[in-house]
Amino acid sequence: MQEEQREGPEIVELCRGEPGWPGGLETIEVEPARLWMRGRTDLIDASHCIAIVGSRAPTPYGAAQAERFGHELAAAGACVVSGLARGVDAAAHSGALGAKGATIGVLGCGVDRPWPAGKLADRMGTDGLLLSEFAPGTSPRRHHFPLRNRIIAGLSDAVLVVEAAEASGSLITARWAADQGQQVFVIPGRIDHPMARGTLALIREGATPVGSPRMLLDDLYGEDAWDTEPSASAPPAPTRSPLEVAVLEALTGETKTAAEIAVNVGRDVRETLGALTTLELSGAVRRAPGGLYHRGHKAP
Repeated sequence: MQEEQREGPEIVELCRGEPGWPGGLETIEVEPARLWMRGRTDLIDASHCIAIVGSRAPTPYGAAQAERFGHELAAAGACVVSGLARGVDAAAHSGALGAKGATIGVLGCGVDRPWPAGKLADRMGTDGLLLSEFAPGTSPRRHHFPLRNRIIAGLSDAVLVVEAAEASGSLITARWAADQGQQVFVIPGRIDHPMARGTLALIREGATPVGSPRMLLDDLYGEDAWDTEPSASAPPAPTRSPLEVAVLEALTGETKTAAEIAVNVGRDVRETLGALTTLELSGAVRRAPGGLYHRGHKAP
């Protein structure tokens, strides 16, 4: 294992056959000769990795579920693997980092030139792990991204697809995983939405639909194999007002405007907005573009 000195966190090179080389990569099509890493290099040896992939343009519901699964799987002790792309990938990484858990971003460029660049990539290079088969200095190129999908699959015990169109890189990742005998999970979506067509196709091919992180962990590793209950030192659940409880109930499995929520809870929009603001500050509600609200991963 060789270390390269660059600006920012050091870059570590790992060659095939060296200690720490991920065994899952030995079974993928065209095993890479070397990997470059930046960040928490200990994560290359993570024993329980679950990939979360999906659309770069998810619905608010899809983004919320990706963040929720990333957060809860990481909190349970799994390492969340994804591709750092906008949309579902970014939400999954953000959820895992929010849980102070383990997460690996597999890149289609050099680890010193993560794409897309920004705060998430910077944080992944310190609190998570950036990983690539492409040498430092390699710029992002369109044909690199499908290639990195096989590494995402090879590192992981299973792949969860959140939302995907009929033709997408997420389906390539899922099918690579299936070819390696790994389990593929999907989060069901609305059958009339374009982002559900890919997940529906996977279900027809034998993928397992799941409704919660615990369901995925139980199916993958066996019931009671993981302790996902809050620790004794966890802070108590926040006290909600009756209106806040009603707002959260109105958003169960839904994405709505403040006006629509106000009708559901039988209160005026001003009062409803006040409750939404309080819930948003606590992380129980997220506001998406267009004035749409959905439940966040801290919602009860």
